[in-house]
Amino acid sequence: MFHENYNEKMKEMINNIPKGTTLLLHTCCAPCSSTVIANLSKYFTITIFYYNPNIEPEEEYEKRKEEQKRFIKEYPSMYPISFLDCDYEPEKFHQIAKGYEEEKERGARCPRCFRLRLEKTAQMAKEKGFQYFGTSLTVSPYKNALQINEIGKVLEQEYHIPFLYSDFKKENGYQKSIELSKEYHLYRQDYCGCVYSKKEKNLKSIIQ
Repeated sequence: MFHENYNEKMKEMINNIPKGTTLLLHTCCAPCSSTVIANLSKYFTITIFYYNPNIEPEEEYEKRKEEQKRFIKEYPSMYPISFLDCDYEPEKFHQIAKGYEEEKERGARCPRCFRLRLEKTAQMAKEKGFQYFGTSLTVSPYKNALQINEIGKVLEQEYHIPFLYSDFKKENGYQKSIELSKEYHLYRQDYCGCVYSKKEKNLKSIIQ
């Protein structure tokens, strides 16, 4: 079965747009975003959109958000990076997760969560007049890049705003994020974010 190379598709897109093009970039945490920002800030004027209603408890959400803000403040980007805050809406995540609570991580619950976060990003990008929207989610080896890009493709058609296709784990992207996390002393969480992934992680720890 043919699978598109989204890393190459992203490079092609970048080669065909003016430098400094505005991008609303959804991020899930500072460590995952680090290599993405290092890459994209050479080409885009980025605004970080930290919309993650899946992350619980709220203290964890705030901790990750503050680390994200600290990283973009300290990182020496070519083009300016700003931060667009939003409401914390865990009830939105629980609505889309209903009936999928027992799914394992990378199961049927995850694409619903991707869709929730990416759709909010597309809506905001359209409302605020950004030229592109995208996400750092594809840097993680635990996230399905095909699912994420397919969702982005649907949303760009629905909201009439281009989606930046990507597979940031390519070319050692995930390893580079680990290195940047060490360099900037970033807090690295030990579970995806939702209560269900935390429960699964805790069960695995007990079994081991």
